[in-house]
Amino acid sequence: MRLPCSSIAFSCALVLAGPVLAQDAPPSTDLRYKVPPADIVRILDAPPIPQALTSPKGDLIVLVERSSMPPITELAQPMLRLAGIRVNPATNGPHRTRGITGFTVKRLAGGQGATFTVPGAMSLGAIGFSPNGALFAFTAVQNDRIELWLADLATGKADVVKGVRVNGVLSDGCSWFDDSRALLCAAVPAARGAAPVAPLAPLGPNVQETSGTSSPVPTYQDLLTSAHDEALFTYYATAQLVRVDATTRAVIALGAPAVIADATPSPDGAFILVQRIRQPYSRIVTWDDFPTSYDLWTRDGALARTLVDRPMADTVPINGVVTGPRSFRWNPTAPATVVWAEALDKGDLKVTVPQRDKVVALAAPFAGQPAELLRTEFRFTTINWTERGLMLVNESDRRSRRVRTWLADGKAAPRLVVDRGTEDSYADPGQPLRRRGSDAIQQVGDDIYYTGMGASPEGDRPFLDRLSLTTLQKTRVFHSAPNSYEQVVAVLDDRAQRLLIRRETVTDVPNYFVRDVAAATQVALTAFADPAPQMRNVTKRVISYERPDGVKLTATLYLPPGYTAGTRVPMLMWAYPQEFTDRRFASQVSGSPHRFTTVSGASHLLLLTQGYAILDDPTMPIVGPGETANDTYVEQLVASARAAVDTVVSMGVADPDRIGVGGHSYGAFMTANLLSHSDLFRAGIARSGAYNRTLTPFGFQSETRTYWEVPEIYARMSPFMHAHKVNEPILLTHGEADNNTGTFPIQSERYYKALKGHGATVRYVTLPHEAHGYAARESVLHTVAEMLDWMNLHVKSAKPRTTGTAGM
Repeated sequence: MRLPCSSIAFSCALVLAGPVLAQDAPPSTDLRYKVPPADIVRILDAPPIPQALTSPKGDLIVLVERSSMPPITELAQPMLRLAGIRVNPATNGPHRTRGITGFTVKRLAGGQGATFTVPGAMSLGAIGFSPNGALFAFTAVQNDRIELWLADLATGKADVVKGVRVNGVLSDGCSWFDDSRALLCAAVPAARGAAPVAPLAPLGPNVQETSGTSSPVPTYQDLLTSAHDEALFTYYATAQLVRVDATTRAVIALGAPAVIADATPSPDGAFILVQRIRQPYSRIVTWDDFPTSYDLWTRDGALARTLVDRPMADTVPINGVVTGPRSFRWNPTAPATVVWAEALDKGDLKVTVPQRDKVVALAAPFAGQPAELLRTEFRFTTINWTERGLMLVNESDRRSRRVRTWLADGKAAPRLVVDRGTEDSYADPGQPLRRRGSDAIQQVGDDIYYTGMGASPEGDRPFLDRLSLTTLQKTRVFHSAPNSYEQVVAVLDDRAQRLLIRRETVTDVPNYFVRDVAAATQVALTAFADPAPQMRNVTKRVISYERPDGVKLTATLYLPPGYTAGTRVPMLMWAYPQEFTDRRFASQVSGSPHRFTTVSGASHLLLLTQGYAILDDPTMPIVGPGETANDTYVEQLVASARAAVDTVVSMGVADPDRIGVGGHSYGAFMTANLLSHSDLFRAGIARSGAYNRTLTPFGFQSETRTYWEVPEIYARMSPFMHAHKVNEPILLTHGEADNNTGTFPIQSERYYKALKGHGATVRYVTLPHEAHGYAARESVLHTVAEMLDWMNLHVKSAKPRTTGTAGM
């Protein structure tokens, strides 16, 4: 925060201005990517720990192996930004791939199976096991197409399905029929012609018009901007549904090509629920709000019934839903019954009604009107079925911040299973466990299982509970040990006596084990090595402290390898604020002190290797009843930051003159605000942030009030409006292709110019081809090098501040 100085207090201005840079310094002449120290490079280049997928039979797992980072050449491939999606025109799929390099089979009884790779592929993608567990389907992204592959888990052989070029623009491409005999895929139409060519000269202006209808939409990116964009979207999103025989590999076309967003077979395989996107398109919302039809097709592609032709969804109220049918899905326990919800309040929370939604069902042959299953007082969110046909229905209420789950059978009155505050992590019961290879909840007798993170005052301790559907009482089957972090990946038998566990501790790398609950024994399935041994001697602990207003706060304190107790070292505080309506929930502990330290991407934790302490995720709660939390955003933010700084200084680990602050996205917004409204930090690092809230006028984060309702709040929270107060050095970084709602690159560009115009010390780095999160190896290494250089220059080497300016 810049202190006020009189017009004649020239010396005051010099003291507060910080390091002096030339007023019109040219851009750097070194335009090559930077590289951080070798230890950091080795950590980032190490492949991440594989993820395990469990087979429907529970007899094996497939380990999903990934590369650490793609090269910048992959991100530099042509990209079309169309209706909220990013398309690689060469592959007819997503511009960003998943980075999967292979799949390795491990049998739970012992022994390693085959490893499936596709030489030359840019990336693989997991479709998953056939419901009977015999086959594993995946995609391979080649330079000019996306292929479908099928792997036989018994023989260990995999081959490509000829005649199918998967269309991955709007969906994952393929899904299994429940009988495991075939897959349903969205394919590139075989007879498709050449892509539309942009006209050499425009045929006319681009025009948008409205006729007085309210349309409070967010500030989306990658929207359609011209008739040519619309033609490109239609061309690349149009798919031909095909049925692929898993035995013969025969490919059968179903229906006519259309812009298909989703297609799901019914449990008996006789029908397909198809979501089609229709014209006219919009230039203010993304594709999922375009006019949409939900159709029921026969297995052979004939239209059985259109359930709804939904118009453009650009007039949905803030926190509202579309009117008419929505949230379609199959009942997994019936042969062919489609279920959906309909709003009873015009989709508007401001309308007072006794029930907000009704849930209805329509069974094959889909004649007549749907049958009403139940109504919800709050807004309907999801419905799930147990294997015996019982329904678990979820609803939520914005005003009271409550969520409820009801158990219903369609006959008797529903019974309340869960009723808790959305902000109350300690009361979170977890999620019901589905049967492997099925979309239904596993039911054993009258029992089902719930798995959850187990938030508690001691930190997260994942659990597995058994819930009796008769008494609604829970029995704890498994609870992570207090000195480790153990997650249930899969239940391997009906009585939950054999579990697949992912276990880690502060010193033990995450690995997979088969746990015998009754015998209290376990057998290791994997033995992954530490991908970052350079971090082995890092120490960490969860610290607790309190704001002056009584809100309890926590953070994870990391100390660098070789740290000597009592030594004050330079520190980076990295945080992300969160809104709450209840101070009790704002004070709850999150995370676990017993997790292994894993690092990926442009992580701030990498600075630990260079002698920095890291105060990670210090809670920054913004608390207020109803929609008023942000009314005192700045005051609460500064109070939380001051409490964190005072704590680490009083512990003797940090020097008050050598603490920096940083964050990504809303954390960058936080960083800029802290530099505007306090002098707690010597420098800041702000990545991919939004700094002018007038550019997100219909709300942001949990703020639902519009700029026109509370212009003073938007202005007070916007760092751009307070750029003249920043007197600490700040590093701004932004992806040039940021795709996140609200964080347009212009946010950092204009903020940089505002800071420069007021004489601040600021460096502004933009990363070619990068989106909201940075992916390419060159970009990640450069970002970390920039962060380290900035901290070395402005924090580690900082001289003591003038008496009276620190900590204000």
